[in-house]
Amino acid sequence: MAASELYSKNARVWLPDAAEVWKAAELVRDYSPGDLTLSLQLDDGTKVEHKIDPRTHNLPPLRNPDILVGENDLTALSYLHEPAVLHNLRVRFMDSRLIYTYCGIVLVAINPYENLPIYETDIISAYSGQNMGDMDPHIFAVAEEAYKQMARDERNQSIIVSGESGAGKTVSAKYAMRYFATVSSTSEEANVEERVLASSPIMEAFGNARTTRNDNSSRFGKYIEIGFDKKHRIIGANMRTYLLEKSRVVFQAHGERNYHIFYQLCASSHLPEFKAFKLGWADDFCCTNQGQSPVIDGVDDSKEMRSTRRAFSLLGIGDGEQIEIYQILSAILHLSNVEVKDQSADRCSILPDNAHLMVFCELLGVPCEEMAHWFCHKKLKTTTETFVKPVSKTNAVHGRDALAKHIYARLFSWIVNSINVALKSTEKQNSFIGVLDIYGFETFDINSFEQFCINYANEKLQQQFNLHVFKLEQEEYMKEEIPWTLIDFCDNQPCINLIEAKLGILDLLDEECKMPKGCDDTWAQKLYNTLQKQNAHFDKPRLSNRAFIIHHFADKVEYQCVGFLEKNKDTVNEEQINVLKKSKFDLLLKLMEEEEKGKSSTSRLSGILGRAGQSQRDTKKTVGLQFRQSLHLLMDTLNSTTPHYVRCIKPNDLKAPFTLDSVRAVQQLRACGILETIRISAAGFPSRWTYQEFFSRYRVLMKHKEVLPDKKQTCMNLLEKLIKDKRKYQFGKSKIFFRAGQVAFLEKLRSDKLRLACVDIQKTIRCWLARRKYLRMRKSAITVQKHVRGHQARRFVMFVRRTRAAVVIQRNVRMWTTRRRFLQQRSAAITIQCLCRAHMARKLYYQLIYEHRALIIQKWVRGWLAKQRYRRTLSAIVLLQSCVRRMWAKRELKKLKVEARSVEHFKKLNVGMENKIMQLQLKINEQNKENRELSERLCILEKTRAAERDRQIREIENLQSSEQESRAKAETLPSLLERLSFLQHELENTSREKTDLEEQMKSYKEQTQQVVDELNMKNNLLQSNIDELNQEVLKQTQQLTDIKTTSESTKQLEKDLIEERSRYQSLLSEHLQLEDRHKDLKEEMSLSINSSKFSHKRTDSNYSSISSEFSQSLSSTEGEDGSVHTEDEMQTKADLSILLKLQRRVKDLEEENRSLWHQLDKKEEAQQEKAKEAEEQRTVGRTELDLEKIKRQELESENKKLKLDLNELRKSLTSESSELAPPAPGSLPYKILLDQLSSSNEELEMRKEEVLLLRSHMVRQEALKHKDSVLGGGVKLDFSEIPSFQDHDRSTDVHTLNEDGELWLAYEGLKETNRLLECQMQEQAHSHDEKQRKLVEEVNKLKAEKEQQQKLLAQSLLMSEDARVEASLKHEITRLTAENLDRMEQQENQDKVIRKLKKQLKFYMKKVEEFAESSQQLSGASVTSTPARPVNIPRKEKEFQGMLQFKDGDTSRLFKNLIIDLKPRGVAVSFTPGLPAYIIFMCLRHADSVNDDRRVSTLLNSTISTIKGVIKRKGNDLEVVSFWLANTCRLMHCLKQYSGDEAYMMHNTAKQNEQSLANFELSEYHQLFSDLAIQIYRQLIKCMENILLPIIVASMLEHETIHGVLGAKPTGLRKRSSSFPEEEAVSVEVLLQRLTFFHSTMSQHGMDSELIRQTVRQQFYIICAVTLNHLLLRKDMCSWSKGLQIRYNVWQLEEWLMERELTDCGAKETLEPLVQAAQLLQIKKKTEADAQSICNMCTALTTAQIVKILTLYTPVIEFEERVSTTFITIIRSLLKDRKESSSTLTMDVKKIFSVTFPFTPSPVALETIQIPGSLNLGFLTRI
Repeated sequence: MAASELYSKNARVWLPDAAEVWKAAELVRDYSPGDLTLSLQLDDGTKVEHKIDPRTHNLPPLRNPDILVGENDLTALSYLHEPAVLHNLRVRFMDSRLIYTYCGIVLVAINPYENLPIYETDIISAYSGQNMGDMDPHIFAVAEEAYKQMARDERNQSIIVSGESGAGKTVSAKYAMRYFATVSSTSEEANVEERVLASSPIMEAFGNARTTRNDNSSRFGKYIEIGFDKKHRIIGANMRTYLLEKSRVVFQAHGERNYHIFYQLCASSHLPEFKAFKLGWADDFCCTNQGQSPVIDGVDDSKEMRSTRRAFSLLGIGDGEQIEIYQILSAILHLSNVEVKDQSADRCSILPDNAHLMVFCELLGVPCEEMAHWFCHKKLKTTTETFVKPVSKTNAVHGRDALAKHIYARLFSWIVNSINVALKSTEKQNSFIGVLDIYGFETFDINSFEQFCINYANEKLQQQFNLHVFKLEQEEYMKEEIPWTLIDFCDNQPCINLIEAKLGILDLLDEECKMPKGCDDTWAQKLYNTLQKQNAHFDKPRLSNRAFIIHHFADKVEYQCVGFLEKNKDTVNEEQINVLKKSKFDLLLKLMEEEEKGKSSTSRLSGILGRAGQSQRDTKKTVGLQFRQSLHLLMDTLNSTTPHYVRCIKPNDLKAPFTLDSVRAVQQLRACGILETIRISAAGFPSRWTYQEFFSRYRVLMKHKEVLPDKKQTCMNLLEKLIKDKRKYQFGKSKIFFRAGQVAFLEKLRSDKLRLACVDIQKTIRCWLARRKYLRMRKSAITVQKHVRGHQARRFVMFVRRTRAAVVIQRNVRMWTTRRRFLQQRSAAITIQCLCRAHMARKLYYQLIYEHRALIIQKWVRGWLAKQRYRRTLSAIVLLQSCVRRMWAKRELKKLKVEARSVEHFKKLNVGMENKIMQLQLKINEQNKENRELSERLCILEKTRAAERDRQIREIENLQSSEQESRAKAETLPSLLERLSFLQHELENTSREKTDLEEQMKSYKEQTQQVVDELNMKNNLLQSNIDELNQEVLKQTQQLTDIKTTSESTKQLEKDLIEERSRYQSLLSEHLQLEDRHKDLKEEMSLSINSSKFSHKRTDSNYSSISSEFSQSLSSTEGEDGSVHTEDEMQTKADLSILLKLQRRVKDLEEENRSLWHQLDKKEEAQQEKAKEAEEQRTVGRTELDLEKIKRQELESENKKLKLDLNELRKSLTSESSELAPPAPGSLPYKILLDQLSSSNEELEMRKEEVLLLRSHMVRQEALKHKDSVLGGGVKLDFSEIPSFQDHDRSTDVHTLNEDGELWLAYEGLKETNRLLECQMQEQAHSHDEKQRKLVEEVNKLKAEKEQQQKLLAQSLLMSEDARVEASLKHEITRLTAENLDRMEQQENQDKVIRKLKKQLKFYMKKVEEFAESSQQLSGASVTSTPARPVNIPRKEKEFQGMLQFKDGDTSRLFKNLIIDLKPRGVAVSFTPGLPAYIIFMCLRHADSVNDDRRVSTLLNSTISTIKGVIKRKGNDLEVVSFWLANTCRLMHCLKQYSGDEAYMMHNTAKQNEQSLANFELSEYHQLFSDLAIQIYRQLIKCMENILLPIIVASMLEHETIHGVLGAKPTGLRKRSSSFPEEEAVSVEVLLQRLTFFHSTMSQHGMDSELIRQTVRQQFYIICAVTLNHLLLRKDMCSWSKGLQIRYNVWQLEEWLMERELTDCGAKETLEPLVQAAQLLQIKKKTEADAQSICNMCTALTTAQIVKILTLYTPVIEFEERVSTTFITIIRSLLKDRKESSSTLTMDVKKIFSVTFPFTPSPVALETIQIPGSLNLGFLTRI
């Protein structure tokens, strides 16, 4: 494209500027080739002429369109050059407050100097699993990309973080490691992630310091390798450090600090463990006070010390080793204060009593005299002799500092090695991710050896970076198969060769270090002679012979040669090291041993190379050589990994938040290689579009006939038509590649086309609106004219009438006004004369008073002036005296200071200082007391004075008001006189009328008096009514307030209940997860134990030991055969069965008690209804008698069965022993026999009672039957009084009623029965009272325990964490001790009972044997006496009772067929919903009916454990989880429905109430099944979440219903990856299909409707949270068109709710934040009124979310505008007082609402349920 087309009028360009680097301008006129100047206008309106170089004809760079400004990726810009990059970073950083930006493969991070809420756990969750181009730039996106590539490609990764000091490298590296620790989980028991993160505070304490550029600057480089296993979980880490700045230990520039650990140690010196170190403040030590800034604002060194010690403990470094580390650091502090005194030019000394030297030697355990000697001397060795030579003071100080640096460097290395040992893993490392935090390019006014090494490392890293960028660029072209030419890039290999090649700078430096008399000057001359003419990157300064210049890739740097040799040698006096080796301090010896190991390895290596004869000094590696080797090792490591680059930029040197200095930013962009990346990209094809994206964006440039089915061919045709130069673009396999500037040209064509279309649309609409307006105006004008003309005619007639009337009125009015004016003038003249005379008199009086008072004032003023002159003179004299005295005092102070510096004076001053301090303290206390008394008096005086002042002020105000009133009255006096005269005239007139009216008034008064009396009466009545109404209103208002308060309290209680429920459910889920984890570990341990045993040995794997009755129900089974209940389980469940028995027994006793009271109440009514009952019994008696006979026969048959069971039991017991001996007491058969015997005895007693009652009832029926007979006529029996018969005479009469005596026998039996029942009732009442008393005691005990626990909880909340743990342990110990004592007492009582029962058992065994023999004889006799006549027995129709019977051995088959092997899909479609729950409950009913507590507990516990096992194995199958959630809820509802509780029975039918559970109270299992349902519900939500998460973003945000005009913007190198391919694009219809599938599945499984509504609400919350979080973290989604799309998608979701009648389930409300976010994207955002409307509208969004959306708002088309920073500031100010429950940016996707299970009765009758044959449950029998 020609330059004349691009540089046309209104084209925008960049001009170079000295202050701002680049300044924006706009062309005033078109540019034509050959012009030497460009006419430009700056943004501030200034017009300038820009000269064009006639040789190069280079034009200023063009600006990108506004639509491309602020992009996430700099490569998305059409024009790629330095000003475009700088402007894009400035807009994102300062306007949008975004600190991260992509530049191709590089993440640019700008330090905001402010804490931002963008590193929370929810942000990590949002970035986890996302592609790098999908989300906004972030350090987490780079970390996720590295983690994903490691997992996908099985290749090691590296994250290279670089930048200058203060740019934020350490923080970026720390957050990257935090991301890895969060998204991965460890495979060990110890938390490796915490240990990896714990290394950061330690390394910051020992390796970071405050510099002039950064408060937390890393003074070393580190490379951390985080190791992962095959499952990509962190297993360990390893750290390598580079070039620690040791000189900082002994020297800091002004405004800087030493390493943080020294200040942390000084701040914690008051701790008892540090008392022995004899430390003080940081200002007391030479090595910490040189920078004169020991404190950093906002940093608490003592708090940081606690975190450092905590990190040491977490890494396994104990308190003892920590104290040793701090002891060495304290020794270094004292060593810096050792003072060396000068004796002569080459001799110095240290005083033997130097306190700091003594403390240093004491801490390190070395001899003081020897150390002091070698500080001031050195040993010289020759071939034959050894000399000890003294050194000068300067050399001694250097030696002292070298020793301090050496000790600190060894300690630092030891700490790094200890951290590596702590982070080392025993598992095999599969891969690793390395994080390199290294210094950036440095250039200062004075650059030395450290800057040289740093810049050398940056040269190597820049070369690796350039090669990687070039490689990626060429790989992309080859992948797309487009022709390309070799891109020329800046290769810095010559500069690297200058430094590290043979005879390079480092080689010459090492060679000079080996020379005996080598110095910096000779080394500099060697550099000049060897390198100046041979290498273009080396140069010599003009004005210096002790410096050299290197042309680095970033800039040329001048290095001063002074100190290079000394720093490269890094020598320490060997004799000082030998003294340290004699130490008794373990850690110091370890440090020296490590050094010896390093030297020995070096000497061995040198011996192999043939240099065994050289000295150890020669074999020691120089610092430059060590750094070069470690750097080569680092580069090898980086080259073997996939690198990811993070470039940190320091925005300004003032540390001002969100302020960008353009000059500093451009320097760093050039230094860190960002502009080189841009240059490489711009040299090729920087802009890349897929064919689909290009077609969607530039569809508006095509005509309809140009659109072909093949989109690729369509795009090719369009480009050939629009861009004539085919070199400007290339067609790849899947993308179109553009040269720089072509996308801007296409955007210009697109905007022009859209602008023309808008003009056409506006023209047509305006024409239609104008014509419509004209027709409406014409019609309105005709109507208005008609009405106006009529109105004018009517107005003219009215005008004529008014004119005539006005003439008459004017005549009379003029006459009246003239007369009135005359009278007023006359009265005014008189009044004026009066006032003038009075005024003159007052004026004369006031003048006399004024002169008198002036004399008095003059007198007092002259006296005051004289006093003032005197006071000034006095104060001047006093000031002069004070100045003179101050001068003398200063002189004296100087003398005292000189004296104070001497030790003798200091000792003199200390003498008696304590007494003086005590005296001064007493004086201060007395003065304080006097001050308090004086202050109290002063307060009292001030109060009285204030009161007096207030009273005077009030009096003055009253006087002033009265004066003003009098003045006002004086001013109104003339008008009052005028009115008085007028009133006198009127008075004369009214006096005449008065006489006439008085008579009328008398009569009128009488009438009005009567009316007033009547009105007063009515008023009193009304007043009383009003009072009553007011009272009622007050009562109603009081009631309303009470209602409001109660409603508010209920709402608060509901809210608390919901919160408590959600908290309980979350704790329950965590508890269940921990249980699963515990069980898995248990199984793994058991497997490992089993594997270690021999195969032929039996194991106890089939047995499980369960600690409590409820933990057994919560365990889950993993096997396919369901749960196998063994003898151990039966023993553990016995406690539960006993508890159930007790509950049942208590309930029975309470029911019996109520029935007895009920019988007593009905006894009186029975007397009255006796006659009616007698008649009814005559008719019904025969049938009842038959029924009773049948019932007796059944009881007898059951007795026979019991006898047979006893015989079988006896046989089985006798057959167990080979010697036919009875079972031993305490054995298992003995216990079983004891239990069965007790149950049989209870059953026999019940049967006996029933037989007796039946016999008595039969006797009564026989008596009623024979009552009307001859024999019965003489019988007079009162059956209601039969139990009270006590007369013996009556017995004889009864005995004579019949010959056989049957009636007499029945009567005697009835009496015996009554006595027995009465005795039993008394025993039961006594036992009931006893049990009730025990229960009351237990309740009181539990209440007391509850109160005690509440008190302990309240106390623990006030304690610290450690104290809380200790208190809870103490409480738990006391509680367990008390429980132990109680259990021991219970065990003793049980032992007594067992011994007693054993004796009874032996006796009952004999009885049972005798009873069995007699029953066999009786049965044999009855068999012989039965008649042989055949009997016809008709078959009755079976009436089922809704119960299922099965054998004990079929329990595992039942659960295997019904739960484990059941396929939910077939059951849901074919059978009754909830069929498994009904079957289990019918089996439970049978166990309840036979009073089998063991079977009841087995059924329920096995059901819970088996369902848990199925959910654990098939938890990812939605249908399985939904099916068992529905059945669990149904089983829980059945337990409630048939529990017998009146609250649940009201919904039942009569038949269902009859089927209620009779023997067991299972209310405790309600909670267990509720917990199980909560667990399954959370698993169901997790399954739905796993299905929905991959499609939510694609359907709600990425999919666009309308293509073309609102096409996507260019995205740069990191293309936005859709969740699905184009041909499988996910729309909101796919999301609705998933929701429909969920809903239909739950409905088919018979899930409760309320539970379905809660599930739908949770689904919609997940949709809203995920969509809103991605909207907040994706800048490309915040646009007007995207808001329109979101609202359309939300509308479809609401329609889905309406179709299924779920609008009131709360799901719609969960979408409110998303709806408001969409509205926020579409609403007007300019004025303050718009801001107010936004604040009123966005109530569901937090302030951070609103500001974030407004900040990220990005125009997609040219007609939109960005949100100004002023508008965002207004929004912040309006929302600053808003109270918000959460201040986080994103919504919690993992939040699960608390679930409730409202009771839903089942209408299904249990007796009608059929068991399908496909379930293979033939072993179940319907009863």
